[in-house]
Amino acid sequence: MPGGLSIRVDDLADPRVRELVALHVGSMLADSPPGTSYALDLTGLTGPGMTVWTAWADHDLAGMVALSATGELKSMRTHPDHLRRGVAAALLVHVLDRARARGLDQVVLETGTGPAFAPAVALYRRHGFVDRGPFGTYVGGPDNQFLELRLS
Repeated sequence: MPGGLSIRVDDLADPRVRELVALHVGSMLADSPPGTSYALDLTGLTGPGMTVWTAWADHDLAGMVALSATGELKSMRTHPDHLRRGVAAALLVHVLDRARARGLDQVVLETGTGPAFAPAVALYRRHGFVDRGPFGTYVGGPDNQFLELRLS
């Protein structure tokens, strides 16, 4: 984990976190064809079975990530002021450690296929994620892709 970065469970009450959620949802809608973004808003992120972690560099919000009780990774977002500083990697390692501690067999995710998603996909692949088919209620198409990491 980058020096000075702390990661903690978050209740999304802090206005800075709410702004980052709004930025994430807006970005996902802007970077995805209509009807192909599955980004969770505040209601989705505070729903049953969802845990959100935020990363902080001193008092600055550096990023966020969420994990469902069933092992779906959601809402990975680095704050624009903290890009390319290892925040996303630290969040991913943290959430994977928590998933293992919960006894989950795998972590799965859905993401886009356009150029805006390439850095995130590269990060996931560096950490061992591989392609898989749609899961849950998702329907596959040219604008989304599905990845998984087996934990056991």
